[in-house]
Amino acid sequence: MTAEIDGTQRLNFKEMCAKFDATPRTLRYYESIELLFPEREGSARFYGPREVARMTLILRGRRFGFALEEIRQWLLIYEEKGTEAQMQTWIDLATRQLETLEEQQRQLEETIGELRDLRDETAAQLGGAMRRTQS
Repeated sequence: MTAEIDGTQRLNFKEMCAKFDATPRTLRYYESIELLFPEREGSARFYGPREVARMTLILRGRRFGFALEEIRQWLLIYEEKGTEAQMQTWIDLATRQLETLEEQQRQLEETIGELRDLRDETAAQLGGAMRRTQS
């Protein structure tokens, strides 16, 4: 059940998993590598707005193909140097990742073209062999 302290909503462990469709193992792992820092009360973990925002950024970063260590370092920049430094770093990381993804896209398009050509050649050969056996 969602807890509230000083008007701030906090999600318990199970709610956090449900909100982000994450496994308990994932949340524990993110905590162990210092991506998330839930509040602890005994053995219970609670996630406030800061942790919810961090999880949103972590999952977005993963979707864009960033390594967890890159995401951790990027989040750390905010803590150490502030928003402007974090934004500049984000631009640099995003530029590099876009270059990587565009190269992967180019290679994938090339591979798809080769596979399509090979499939079509094989289909044509099969069609020719079928006609010869029917004659």
